[in-house]
Amino acid sequence: MNDTRLYHNPRCSKSRGTLELLQQNGINPQVIHYLDTPPTVDELQELLRMLGVPARELLRTGETEYAELGLADPDKSDAELIGAMASHPRLIERPVFVHGGRAVIGRPPERVLELL
Repeated sequence: MNDTRLYHNPRCSKSRGTLELLQQNGINPQVIHYLDTPPTVDELQELLRMLGVPARELLRTGETEYAELGLADPDKSDAELIGAMASHPRLIERPVFVHGGRAVIGRPPERVLELL
């Protein structure tokens, strides 16, 4: 897997802005359209390890699936949350930039510069 990659949703202004910012800084990451090619459970676990956050911090709480699946329940385990994200990739916060064995959520987009 390419060590410099961006989990990207081209319909998201933050994600588009992040990709543009990276390109302006001479970085052309592997772009992964995660809605079309969702990360596996193992890939999500690795992303969370690189981000250094629990699964709940990678969840988009405003998505319909979040409510439908009862993910606000604090008793849901990381494994359950990761499984939900793997099955419903719209739940994954975006964009996620990976570089040099570390990762960051590009909100705001300038956060990706921390890894360069």
